[in-house]
Formats: sequence, structure tokens, C-alpha cells
Amino acid sequence: MARAGSLNRYYRKRLRELGLTKVGRAQQNPRTMKLRPTVLARVFLGAALTIFASAALAQTPDTSSSTAPSPVQAPGSSTDSSTAASSTGGTSTNMPSEAEMMKMMMEMSKVNENHKLLAATEGNWNFTTKMWPNGDQTKKPDESKGTAVRKSAMGGRYVVMDITGKVPMPGPDGKVKEFDFQGQGIDGYDNARQKFVSTWRDSMTTGIMYMEGSYDPTTKSLTYTGDYQMAPGMKEQIRSVVKLTDKDHMTFEWYENRNGSEAKTMQIDYTRTGKGK
Repeated sequence: MARAGSLNRYYRKRLRELGLTKVGRAQQNPRTMKLRPTVLARVFLGAALTIFASAALAQTPDTSSSTAPSPVQAPGSSTDSSTAASSTGGTSTNMPSEAEMMKMMMEMSKVNENHKLLAATEGNWNFTTKMWPNGDQTKKPDESKGTAVRKSAMGGRYVVMDITGKVPMPGPDGKVKEFDFQGQGIDGYDNARQKFVSTWRDSMTTGIMYMEGSYDPTTKSLTYTGDYQMAPGMKEQIRSVVKLTDKDHMTFEWYENRNGSEAKTMQIDYTRTGKGK
């Protein structure tokens, strides 16, 4: 963070030299009253690099497995003993240059095999949902059906899934009825964390759930973990498994940790109906 602070001081000094004491306001200096676009671009780029440096220099290496972990190292880093010592609590004296930071930003934005794995699920799907509200697999599940559309976004860096369907829920009179349901998930692979990441939101909640996970090529499964809070004081640990059976079939399984014991409460079976657009 000390390095990021040095960068911040540098760009504040540059702003003063350019006659900018406040954002969008120049000193009464004829040479600085009209700043060229190229000069402003350099200032804003510097600010962006400062923010990125703060995040990059604060990262803790993660050794979680994946199909293709990013080999990128922070500028100025190495695997020798002196660097290893600094990574365990020491302070490095090498300040990343602007060019090095830009290079790392470009490397972190690259699409790799992990992103392509997710992109292979792009298309139109039908699904059947089975739910065991009490986690009792011996009981007959509540079933519902729906459709899903999965599309790649931002150059293949993410896959966005939009689903519509019906969900059986108790009505005001206590009787189970089918309610319209909408949901959206965003899946990706974070090159910096070297983890698969996933978010979810739907029409029955007001929160956004976040999970992280890894891929096992042996079982062709993505396993995510996170937490879910249905109401205040009701947070619980959850685990989800996405089994990529083949190019036209996949299964989603949902597990909840209830009082220290994990229970499977939902399964969604997907069948592809088309490649989509």
C-alpha cells in the first residue's frame, strides 16, 4: 500500500504542475487554461494505474487449482530467495513502472481456456427443477420447468444466463401455487484470483449472491462455495456443483449447510435446445 501511496502523491503533484487544484478547474495561467486532450488522457491513465496498483499490490497469491492458471506475476517479482523473503512480510524497493503496470493490466484481461470452458455452455436450454425444501431426499420433490438462455459477454470474458419459469410456493392461504420466476447468473474466471466466479440474482430476492470455485477436469465439474442470507440473521454456507455431462446436457446441484450438516435441497437438469445467437 506504501507503493500505491507513492503513486498517489506523484499524480497529485502532476495535477498541481498542470494547474488543476480541483477536478475540472484550472489556475488562471494562460498555458494551463486549455489543457490538451493528450495531457488529460495521461493524467486519467495515471489515476487508473494508481487504482490498479493498489489492488494488484494487495493481492495474496492463491494456489487453487483450475484448468489453466494464469502464469502472470506482478512486475518486479521473481522466484528467488530475496523476493520470497519480501513476500512474507518484507517491503520490496522495486516500484513498478507505468509500462509494467499497463502490461500486467493487459495480461490480466486476456481470455484463456477457463473462459472458453464456460463459453461452451452458450445457447438455449430447457430445464427441470427438483426441490427438497427440508433436504429429505426420500420425499417426493417439488418440480417445475423453465427455459434458460446463456450468452457470452465482453469478448468471451463472462457468460450471462437469463432464466424464466414457474416456481411452486405456498400462497397466502398456505396452498402451493406456481409463481412466475426470473433469474440471472453471471459466470466468469478471475485471472487475478485464479478462481471461477459466479453471481446470482432473481425475482424472489433483493440480494446478489457471490460464489467462488474451481474446475475438476476428471469429473467435468465446477464446484462453487459461498454464503446465502434469506433473511436477517439467517445466513448459511452453501455449495453448488455444475456437472458438464456433455455438450448438450448439464446438471446443477445445490447444497445447504444446516446446523453443521450439509443437505441437498435442489437439482436442475438442463438440456440444450439450440446454439442461440
